[in-house]
Amino acid sequence: MFLSRYSRAQSRPREATITSPLKPASWLYAEQFVAEDEVLAEARARAEEVGVVPIGPGGGAALRFLASILEARAVVEIGTGTGVSGLWLLRGMRSDGVLTTVDVEAEHQRLAKQTFADAGIPHQRARTISGAALDVLPRLTDGHYDIVFCDGDKREYGAYLKAALRLLRPGGIVAFDNALWHDRVADPAQRDEETVAVRELGRAVAEDESLVPVLLPVGDGLLVAKKEWAGDA
Repeated sequence: MFLSRYSRAQSRPREATITSPLKPASWLYAEQFVAEDEVLAEARARAEEVGVVPIGPGGGAALRFLASILEARAVVEIGTGTGVSGLWLLRGMRSDGVLTTVDVEAEHQRLAKQTFADAGIPHQRARTISGAALDVLPRLTDGHYDIVFCDGDKREYGAYLKAALRLLRPGGIVAFDNALWHDRVADPAQRDEETVAVRELGRAVAEDESLVPVLLPVGDGLLVAKKEWAGDA
């Protein structure tokens, strides 16, 4: 009988356990392995002022790495914030790459533009769109994007995944921040709406045979999946 990727994973022997979990000092060392500069530090300070929680340094470094290895030219970001994740992405993209970033808060996008300007990013490389993600995404071009990064309303993560699969080119990558959601996703007793939505997203990604997934334990968890080329799934 055919088993999905997720089913195969579930059927593996349960004896294997992690006997040497990372200590907090090692996690912090890894999280800070790629240092942030003054521009990112100032963007984080602005984020704290307006009540935004940006991606952590480890997750940001992972986004830059992914954008770099893909030589990304077109990226969609859901959740602009004050430009922390956007700047990490832009620094990994091609020099002619364009970031399209969506946020419901125009003030956040103004602060993000300041971050990009402080970093010397040409204004034409960052296209900000103010509005709800699920209203904006249908207007974007199918199969055009190298990366779709999602850090918006956790309850909408499932809808973001569907939109991302339409927007991504074959071989493109979708990434979700907060995939561990403050240690709640791994605890089946946690059943609040946001936790359930993030947990169901993980299940959907793991079960989708058209995706190659990995869950990275950086920051609050970064779920990444590559969209397979036609016929490769």
